[in-house]
Amino acid sequence: MTHRRPSRSIVALVCAQWLLASSAASAQAVWPEPRPDLPPVPQARSYPNFQAPSATHCARPVGTREVPGGSEADGQARRGRHDDLARAAPERSARAEERLRDAAPSAGTARALPPPPAMAAPMPAPAAPHAQLEAAPQRHPGPRPSHEPVTAGVVDDNADFTSYLAFRERTQVPHRPRDVRERYLLEVRDARGRPVGDAEVAVEAPTGYAMWARTDTGGRAWLHPDAFDASGSGRYDVVVRKDGRQAWGRLARGQKSAVEVMLDTAPAPARARLDLVFLIDATGSMADEIDKLKATLRTITAEVAGLPSRPDICLGLVAYRDRGDAFLLRSHDFSNDVAGFLQHALYPLRAGGGGDYAEAMNEALHETVHQLSWRGSGTTRMVILLADAPPHLDYGAPHYDEDMLAALGKGIKIFGVGASGLDRQGEFIQRQMAQYTGGKFVFLTYAQAERPGSGPGRETVHDVRNYSVDTLDRLVVRLVTEELAKGEGRGR
Repeated sequence: MTHRRPSRSIVALVCAQWLLASSAASAQAVWPEPRPDLPPVPQARSYPNFQAPSATHCARPVGTREVPGGSEADGQARRGRHDDLARAAPERSARAEERLRDAAPSAGTARALPPPPAMAAPMPAPAAPHAQLEAAPQRHPGPRPSHEPVTAGVVDDNADFTSYLAFRERTQVPHRPRDVRERYLLEVRDARGRPVGDAEVAVEAPTGYAMWARTDTGGRAWLHPDAFDASGSGRYDVVVRKDGRQAWGRLARGQKSAVEVMLDTAPAPARARLDLVFLIDATGSMADEIDKLKATLRTITAEVAGLPSRPDICLGLVAYRDRGDAFLLRSHDFSNDVAGFLQHALYPLRAGGGGDYAEAMNEALHETVHQLSWRGSGTTRMVILLADAPPHLDYGAPHYDEDMLAALGKGIKIFGVGASGLDRQGEFIQRQMAQYTGGKFVFLTYAQAERPGSGPGRETVHDVRNYSVDTLDRLVVRLVTEELAKGEGRGR
């Protein structure tokens, strides 16, 4: 018995009917807006700001925006909290004491400054960067050469989600809870089956609870209903839009297949666009990691710029310390001037301050997600978060979990990099942000896991399995390459 393939005309007819049905449904779909009147999920305060990225370029000089760290009394207060923590958690106390010793020379020199404002006006790029803020040299020739490579491993918690849920279950640490145990994959493609990257996504329950996301270059996004919906709805409307066109789909609880939405859009630009931010803990214990980053970033940017897609690169930097330090955060908006970025943003950065274990990561993440000039449609957006401590959970807003939701809504993937000394709480929170936004968890590795001074190697203290190891610069280039490659062929 022979089987005849359906003719092309029949296939074309089916596709046309599918497109018409999708268009008809999308005409009824309404883009949801935040509902501040609804009771939020546990611990949430409000809907994050999901305003879409809209910058058109990054052809600007390297500028600086700084928020001061407050008064010395703030530093004394948090050192008092550290003493309480020491009595409650001896293991964590030992690591915090080490950080205190590292930070001692600069902690005592913090200037008495007024409390940090909610916003600070942008400052133009100074001729001699930050000379008035720290005793930094007038010129920054770059880092001293390092003959020892920095090795790191990486795990993808979305690829091995069962193991990630097991890690969450056995890791009982303070954090901002968002329930991600139930998740669904959304795939957006055009009529030819090609992925539609950077499409805006809204998912709304009949009760009004909603979430927002943007697809990656592969046209995919992970949806976690229980992370935003306090009503536990059984179904959701999914609206997708890009370039003035809109389509509609439906998510039902318990469905096994991916949510598939077809959206016919204009071809993607031939040249990829990449917005890459380095979000760095700049407290005293991070001196070694910052020096290593300085030594490798020039190589990273050169290799990324030399990829076959020749991406149009914008670089940004947000460094943070803590209350009572010389600055709470110091940010440099996106610029395509790579040499200027290295000279005026990265090379002047020095580690200092600190005093207790947790740092002002919440404030820095909020700055990164909401204050930088992320470019609009068709951009790959990545954050490399390098830190050896968790955020303060006792400072009040902003909260990292709300900003990780906003990051997904803006299409920003967070890649956490666990530096030496990062404890289990810090690992949990970095992996939480990476998994939700579609990023990965990176961690430095050593010859002996418990001794960062033992040199590069394959060992780590982190709770990870089946990881690959490479030098940090090659690993970052690989992560960027993988993100850009997901959309290859989209514009053909």
